[in-house]
Amino acid sequence: MTHLEPRADPLGDPVTTVSVWNIANALTVLRLLLVPFFALALFQQGGNATGWRVVACVIFAIASLTDLIDGDLARKRGLITEFGKLADPIADKALIGTALVGLSMLSDLAWWVTIVILIREIGVTLLRFWVIRHGVIPASRGGKVKTMLQAWAIGLLVLPLTGLWHAAATTVMMIAVVLTLVTGADYIARAFTLRRDATT
Repeated sequence: MTHLEPRADPLGDPVTTVSVWNIANALTVLRLLLVPFFALALFQQGGNATGWRVVACVIFAIASLTDLIDGDLARKRGLITEFGKLADPIADKALIGTALVGLSMLSDLAWWVTIVILIREIGVTLLRFWVIRHGVIPASRGGKVKTMLQAWAIGLLVLPLTGLWHAAATTVMMIAVVLTLVTGADYIARAFTLRRDATT
């Protein structure tokens, strides 16, 4: 399975009896622990230190990599736990939210972009919990592409880029915003359809 193939909502994965102390959960916790270090690096010297911006980008890349690995490991090795199902989305939102808010505070990203993305992510998370008793909604290809583009755009905007490179990063982010809105609307429609079908 490639990372762009649809997969079931991880909140619906059956919990195993494995110990909470496992490699998948460790990667999730690592991602969460990296968030404050990312923020510290990003804001060093008012966000104008080139070296620290590079460090922040590296930390963000490592944290994003754990997001690609932990869920797959948990499913393939039977390491799914209630802790992991709860901590994984929290770690994801903490990383992306911190990056978006930080970039907006540094005037490297328009606040409306941050607000749109955060509202969508929080809203979809709440919808997932709302329908989880009735079934799961597979993540769409568009959703996977959206997540990938968000990560790439944030990583590029964290770097001290100028000129065409900065314009390219902004363009990628705008495409990610469009996909954020489109996939968010699609998820809302599918969530209400699932809820309606389950109660009729």
